[in-house]
Amino acid sequence: MAISLSVVLLLAIILIVLIRGGSLKGGPAIVAILFGFFLASTGIAPSINRFLNSIAETINSISF
Repeated sequence: MAISLSVVLLLAIILIVLIRGGSLKGGPAIVAILFGFFLASTGIAPSINRFLNSIAETINSISF
């Protein structure tokens, strides 16, 4: 849960920066948000979640 909340917060910050910087207009931003919202309710959502968790675990296991 902590990882998904962190990712949501990070993506929200990136989205705000893109909108304020003029790289992304409001309309496409709303479409992207709605796409993510509806994608989360499809059958592919668990696969995406497992993929992102495996990436997070891989990054976490890298020792510097």
